[in-house]
Amino acid sequence: MACLQVEDISISFGGLKAVQDVSFALEPGEIMGLIGPNGAGKTTTLNLISGLYACDTGRVLLNGKDVTDKKAYERARMGLGRTFQTPRFLSRSTVGENMKLGTDLADQMGFLKSFFGKKGNDFLDEVDQYLEIADLTVNWKDDISSLSYGQLKRLEIVRALLSHPKVLLVDEPAAGLNAKELEKSVALMRHAAEKGVGIVLIEHKMDMIMNVCDHIVVLNFGKMIAHGTPEEVQSNEAVIEAYLGR
Repeated sequence: MACLQVEDISISFGGLKAVQDVSFALEPGEIMGLIGPNGAGKTTTLNLISGLYACDTGRVLLNGKDVTDKKAYERARMGLGRTFQTPRFLSRSTVGENMKLGTDLADQMGFLKSFFGKKGNDFLDEVDQYLEIADLTVNWKDDISSLSYGQLKRLEIVRALLSHPKVLLVDEPAAGLNAKELEKSVALMRHAAEKGVGIVLIEHKMDMIMNVCDHIVVLNFGKMIAHGTPEEVQSNEAVIEAYLGR
């Protein structure tokens, strides 16, 4: 069964149709690229899936359950994780305080029960494993603002994975990263996929998309113009025209 099904979702802002009848399915362990020119509706699509925006039409199903009318926090508790173009952390807080927000959200009965009751050493061992994959050395007592942009980008993926998502939405993880930092971000996503997490990835670095993704969805002016393997998408005339303006 698909871990994520998107069925004809649409949204308009005034007279602008930002996303129009977009549909696709994501399987557990699959990494799907969501690409398109600037303004194609990629981040808006993630906002519809994650519940930050309400769909005008269409449905979103998570593990077979219709979540179209669920709030963002409800979808998170049902197994939907998310990162953003610009990392979002609690300012004036420590690294540790921010990381604890990633504790497993499923069936959560309050923060204290979730962290201290369900987690404890298991949670800390899991954090260490992810930090090793990400090649991150951080002090939990340090202020979150002391970390570099590259560290924050990778740490946001780690925090999202600590919630044990069934589906993870990743928005431009390569932006602002050097080659080594990007390699570690990719390692985190591949590790998650190997554990059965379905991943939807927005990225402008086409070499990364072609090397990492199993399938690719291409948007242009809010419409889906192609869907297939990297090889199929690379040779699609509609995709070539959208990117090259032919």
